[in-house]
Amino acid sequence: MPRTNPPRANPPRTSAEEHFNAAVVVSAYRSGFFPMAESRSGPISWYSPDPRAIIPLEGFNVPRSLRREMKRSACTITVDRTFDQVIRECAEGRFPGGTWISGDIIRVYTELHSMGVAHSVETWLEGKLVGGLYGVALGGAFFGESMFSRIPNGSKFALVSLVGRLNARGYRLLDTQIMNEHMRQFGAVDIPRDRYLLLLAEALSLGVRFLD
Repeated sequence: MPRTNPPRANPPRTSAEEHFNAAVVVSAYRSGFFPMAESRSGPISWYSPDPRAIIPLEGFNVPRSLRREMKRSACTITVDRTFDQVIRECAEGRFPGGTWISGDIIRVYTELHSMGVAHSVETWLEGKLVGGLYGVALGGAFFGESMFSRIPNGSKFALVSLVGRLNARGYRLLDTQIMNEHMRQFGAVDIPRDRYLLLLAEALSLGVRFLD
């Protein structure tokens, strides 16, 4: 999700850049860490912020103005239709925070998508991709990574659809990692890292599925 660089935390045991691969990333998420590149071509660092930002799924807030816009909009939403395009649009920085998505990030998350671990939600208007987001799903946890928008509210439509899917399928945790005003309007809250790790363990124990 949109982010600014947080303070670094102690990395997972396997943290050398040459070992940055899908298995390491999955292990890191399960331990409460996530990766960010220092620039589009720079080295990758690992983070586990304290506090950690999450959106409580039961308390998800959709502003009234956005609800009205969604009813009027001709946009349609899809899932996993064009993951590669979504992550590359996010890397272009069309939404704040895109510059941390390096070529290595794109490579590994595309592999995670092929494994059924990383997913995208896309917003379309008149056959054109106008917004979207991507993230990682493990157990009953979804880790939101980044979003982009080419039209007003394009990424927000995707987020509302994502939360509807997560709630319908029994997910327990939506991790947005770092607090910002964009996420706060949807009910995001900061919680201590210790509390986050407990919620993470509970969510990971669930056998829910992002796709049928």
